[in-house]
Order: sequence, then C-alpha cells, then structure tokens
Amino acid sequence: MPLPLPFSFVFFFFFFSFSLAASSDSAYQSLFQCLSQSIPPNNVSTILFSNTNPSYSSVLTAYIRNARFNTSSTPKPLIIITPLEESHVSAAVICSQKVGYQLKIRSGGHDYEGLSYVSEKPFFILDMFHLRSISVDIADETAWVGAGATLGELYYSIWEKSKVYGFPAGVCPTVGVGGHFSGAGYGTMLRKYGLSVDHIVDAKIVDVKGKILDRKGMGEDLFWAIRGGGAASFCVVLSYKIKLVRVPNTVTVFRVERLLADNATDVALKWQSVAPTTDDNLFMRMLLQPVTRNKQKTMRVTVIAMYLGDANSLVSLLGKEFPELGLQQNNCTETSWIDSVLWWANFDFGTSPSALLDRNVNDADFLKRKSDYVQTTIPRNGLESLWEKMIELGKVGLVFNAYGGRMNEIKATETPFPHRAGNLYKIQYSVNWDEPGNEADKNYTTQSKLLHDFMTQFVSKNPRSAYLNYRDIDIGATENWSYEEGKSYGESYFNGNYERLVNIKTAVDPNNFFRNEQSIPPRS
Repeated sequence: MPLPLPFSFVFFFFFFSFSLAASSDSAYQSLFQCLSQSIPPNNVSTILFSNTNPSYSSVLTAYIRNARFNTSSTPKPLIIITPLEESHVSAAVICSQKVGYQLKIRSGGHDYEGLSYVSEKPFFILDMFHLRSISVDIADETAWVGAGATLGELYYSIWEKSKVYGFPAGVCPTVGVGGHFSGAGYGTMLRKYGLSVDHIVDAKIVDVKGKILDRKGMGEDLFWAIRGGGAASFCVVLSYKIKLVRVPNTVTVFRVERLLADNATDVALKWQSVAPTTDDNLFMRMLLQPVTRNKQKTMRVTVIAMYLGDANSLVSLLGKEFPELGLQQNNCTETSWIDSVLWWANFDFGTSPSALLDRNVNDADFLKRKSDYVQTTIPRNGLESLWEKMIELGKVGLVFNAYGGRMNEIKATETPFPHRAGNLYKIQYSVNWDEPGNEADKNYTTQSKLLHDFMTQFVSKNPRSAYLNYRDIDIGATENWSYEEGKSYGESYFNGNYERLVNIKTAVDPNNFFRNEQSIPPRS
C-alpha cells in the first residue's frame, strides 16, 4: 500500500537531509584525521567548520559580497577551513586531495560570480581571512602583505609608517589582497604607476604538493602566472611582497556632474580623447547613469578624478585640454593621499584613516558586473544611441576607466594581464538591486546582457576582451576543463597570454586540483 503523500515527502526530506549530514560528517572525520597528522588535534578543531557547526553559517556569510549567492538554494561547502598559520594551508591542500574534495580559495569574497565560495559539486572552502599580516619596510620601500588582508588594511599600514608612500590598487577598502592582486588590480594611480601586479617583487605560495615556496622556489613562470593570471588556477598564495610608490604631500580630487540638458554629451565625447592622453598624474573616471529629473528620464555623466598635484595646476591643465568640463577651483579639494583613499571609498573628508580597517562583514548587495575594452572613441551619434538604450533599459550604469600613461609603456606579455597599449579605457557594467528572488535577478541580469550586446559595435574584437577581476560567467564556463572550453573565457581575459598560462598550469598542476568554473585548464 503506498504511503500517503505528506508522509512520503517528509520521509524523503528527512532521508535527503540525513544523507547530506552523513556525507558532511564522513568528510569532516576524514579531513580531521588527515590534518591531525601534521596539526595538533585541538588546533584542527578550531579551524574546521562543518555544516553542523553552530558557527558555520556566520563564517560562511561573513565574506559573501554578492547577495545573489547567499540564498537558501545556493550550494554550500561541506566544510570551511580557516587556517591560522601557513603550515595549516599546506596541510589543507594535501588533505583535501587525499579525501577527494575540491578546494575553493577565498580571501575577501569579492568574486562577482561567487566562484571562490560556490560550487555545484561537493567542496571545501579554504578561507584565508586570518592570514592578514602586513609588514611595511619603509627603508626598503617594500611590504609583505598576507593574502587575507584587505586593501584598506594595506593602505592604513603604509600610512602608519609614512606619509609619502602609497600603493596602486583598488578603491574599495574591503577587497581582499589575495584575489585583487592575483587578477591584476588597479586604482586611481593606474596611469602613473600601472597595475598592482606591476609592483609585486616576490610571493609565498603553497603548491599542489603542499610545499611553501617563494619566487626563487616556484620559478619565474609560476611567479609570472600568479600576477594577473588568477592564482587560484595554480596554487594558494599566502602573501605578496610589493614595492611601494611615492605619493606627493598634496593630491587633488574632484567630482563634476552634467545632465543631457547641460552639456553631458560634449563632456562624454571629449573625455574619451583627453582622459587617456592627459598628464600621467591625472586619473579621470567617468560614470554614465540613467536618472529621472523633473519626472523626465535623462542621463547623468559624472567625472571623478584624482590628480597627484595641487588644484591650481589641475584647473589650469583641464582649462586647456578639457574646457567642456568647465572645472573650477571650487570643484576641487586638496588633500593627502590617505584622505583621497577615504574619499574614493565614499567616506566624508575628516574621517579617520582607521575607518579603512572596518571589514564591513555580512555586507552584500544583489549585483551583476561585466566588462569591455574600448580602442577607438565612440562618436557623438554613437553616444546618443547609447543614451537611448540606457534610458530604455533603466537601471544599468557604465563606469569608464581611463588607460594610457604608464599602461602604454608595459608590454602585453609582461604579466598575464594583456590590456595595455592600444586600449583607451575599460568599461565596467554595473547594476545593483535590493529585491530578492529569481524575477528581479533575471530582470537585472538581462538588462546587463542587453546593454553588453548593444555595446558590441563599440568595443574590442577578436577577442572581445574582459577584465578577470570583473568576473563574468556569461563569457563562458567550463565543466570538463578542456583547452577549448577554457579558451572561451581565457582569451577574453588574457588574449595571447592564455597559451602560456595553459602551459604553466600543465607543468605545475597537471591533475587540475586547483580549479573553478573559469580556471585555466591543463592540456589533456
């Protein structure tokens, strides 16, 4: 006699839940026993969180930075490993292979597609947030930075030691160093000093055999790969050694907005030729956003800038090169480099630099990002058609980041990041929303795709290039880690450097232990 439906459902749910718990418990016991061979058992219990641990959920969600991947249906790790020491990472790499589970590596959790903490197959997370030490040596103009440190912590540590040094990296202070650097890293000193990876001089990693290696030990090929090629394809980075850069006592920032009723189109048109060619000390970002004013839909064009110098020089410079912007002295604020960091992170002037130490855990919007590179300016009629499309879609904004300067001087093969000379600017497609659920998700991600499709006529081709740190699964993903599958996204992110990355992957991790849905595959 068949069981009544409600009881059948309850039995199935109980059995399914029991199976998951049993699988997690079995994996936990196997991993615990393996780790205990090299780590005291008391220490092992403090760094492992199975999904039955009361603290599991808080540890998992603390560094989820995209709410799209923090739902009840999001696949969760069986175990989170939170190493306290470098030797714990070595043991985690060895033991995860022994017990047969994939290991995802998370530093700050800002992977836009959640690839550092989500997988459809059973997996562990190696959560690096404890390995956040920073040692600044002003005499040597260098610093060692743990992969679990944040950019804000790095900037604060430099500022504590010196007011005339800084580092060229991102504007969001909660981003983890490990992912940011391994994907190239850039910020407001891009045109003066290039990328974050252009200033990495050494690193410590754990390889697939569990060995702790520095630059000399890993060799120049692997050292090349982890500076922009996505280190999670090759190893676990423990720390990076960086070369600091000089910053002046006074820098100048400004933010100027224009609507279509003003001269927004003139500003956007001229920005494209001025921003990539002006003085290397000046970085100008341009934001394009559909807005409503007086119940009418229009476009807002915002230019945000940082200049390594004083306001007088900047106003004079742009008065000659960019009169359409109409920059005035009262638009500008002279400040210190560290205070400009705070300003770019949307803090008010006068905020203590200690605000950069706030990791702001458990903070996540629903969001989608995409990217493109532009090599020829978009003409006026192209901009006007873009305004129409963005107003029609309604929500997605564009962020134009000027290249040129130092970026033009570094060869495309110097690091895995290839987008150097010939690129005027990079575009980030940006959309955030508050509403949970599949309907909102589909609506806003579709808007993003439609705008990306529309922009095909204006952006790089063969391949259509993209920026690894603006992770976008729409470009392509792999299920079997074949060379051809990897090529779909690998050539967009790395252009001609994809081949060398595949060769290095084949040499250092031929069995493909270090992997994610957009990792570099080994040759089969």
